[in-house]
Amino acid sequence: MTTTTHTLTPGSLTPALLELAAAGGLRVRIAESARAGIEASVATVRTLVSREAPVYGINTGFGKLAQTRIDNSQLAQLQKNLVLSHSAGIGKPFEAPIVRLMLLLKAASLAHGVSGVRPQIIDALLALLAADVLPVVPEKGSVGASGDLAPLAHMAGVLIGVGEAFVDGRRLPAAQALTHAGLTPLELGPKEGLALLNGTQASTALAIHAAQRLNRLFDTAVGVGAMTVDAAKGSDTPFDDRIHAVRGQRGQREVATRYREWLAGSALRQSHLDCEKVQDPYCLRCQPQVMGACLDQMRHAWDILLIEANGVSDNPLVFADTLEALSGGNFHAEPVAFAADNLALAIAEVGALAERRTAMLMDPGLSNLPAFLIENGGLNSGFMIAQVTSAALASENKSLAHPASVDSLPTSANQEDHVSMATYAARRLHAMLDNSAGIVAIEWLAAAQALDFQRPLRSSNAIEALHARLRARVPFLDVDRLMAPDIEAATELVERGPVPA
Repeated sequence: MTTTTHTLTPGSLTPALLELAAAGGLRVRIAESARAGIEASVATVRTLVSREAPVYGINTGFGKLAQTRIDNSQLAQLQKNLVLSHSAGIGKPFEAPIVRLMLLLKAASLAHGVSGVRPQIIDALLALLAADVLPVVPEKGSVGASGDLAPLAHMAGVLIGVGEAFVDGRRLPAAQALTHAGLTPLELGPKEGLALLNGTQASTALAIHAAQRLNRLFDTAVGVGAMTVDAAKGSDTPFDDRIHAVRGQRGQREVATRYREWLAGSALRQSHLDCEKVQDPYCLRCQPQVMGACLDQMRHAWDILLIEANGVSDNPLVFADTLEALSGGNFHAEPVAFAADNLALAIAEVGALAERRTAMLMDPGLSNLPAFLIENGGLNSGFMIAQVTSAALASENKSLAHPASVDSLPTSANQEDHVSMATYAARRLHAMLDNSAGIVAIEWLAAAQALDFQRPLRSSNAIEALHARLRARVPFLDVDRLMAPDIEAATELVERGPVPA
């Protein structure tokens, strides 16, 4: 848990800060340089209200009801009603890292000073984050346009004392939870409820956390894939930089370097340099090509998500210099949906390739190892069904990888007639990551088992460290035993990332 207080300057969120936010305990304050702009946007809203001309979301209804003018005496009730009516999500609550990111992303967006929201609203969001008072946000109910309305309404509801929040794992009424953050329920001013609800912060938080998890999964999968190469007495020639330099794909060349680093100094590799085998199966030989392509997609998605995290997706936007509130469509989460769909491809392929390597190790005709990596086969089944589990997970990911962004279902009486489905696109990534983490965990178990069959030969220092890390939790499989606990322990390690090569 960090105790440093970070300064939030609009547009300055970094992957490192987002990682800290997801982990919990992050303390952030608005940069003093941003407060003048925030106050100016609030003053602009007051000016617009005083003119009594209709301005969407300030003194009108919402969505299809935008033509309905609301009396000035009812503007506070309008914003409260918006939060109440839009808190219509269902399903299990978002996990803590996602809600933490939502709080930070929403505060960062409002701090740009074009949303007409008072500084104390932003400060309250950051107080919830610092105290780890996390609104209960149901996971389903957003189509990723007009903002992530239902999820953000549940988040905003806590600020006005409505709904529930988690405090130290306990689910408490909002008003009670607020006291743990040193807050009391707020009354929302004109535009503030809409600004809290409008935006892509739920889908972006889901996608960013998925990208964070995928970074660790990817790094582990590369290390485990290198272990499989050595345990199966594969060749390191396919990782020669000359091969990848002439193609020129950035991710491929970088990943090939990683494989060379993992395998450097392996006595096991030296033991079969002069063998008659000419080429390895694709699951070993083409790892840089497949994993490099995944890395390129991951980086592109990160670029898009970081821009989104640092931008403003509210509507309408308040510009103090011209005293205008301009209606647009920044709430449409198509960039996030596309990024999430690209991440889905990478997650599926990381798992698919790992499953093929596991299957290769099971097959004595390919690996020259005992069938299903167990002595006394027949009496013992070894890794037979663990590989079946791996195949089931990989197959499930194929269905989940279908793009979500190509779907759209009109909402709000056809006023909002094209939507991104970004929230589902990003949410399903976590089920896919669970699957691929399980697949890589099973490969890690199998590769470690295979490496043990090659003793007394030793692999590289990096791979032996990776092997030792697993063996600290899971012993060699000498006879059949309950496999599920082994897989669970290995999956936990996969999620944490590998020992650095």
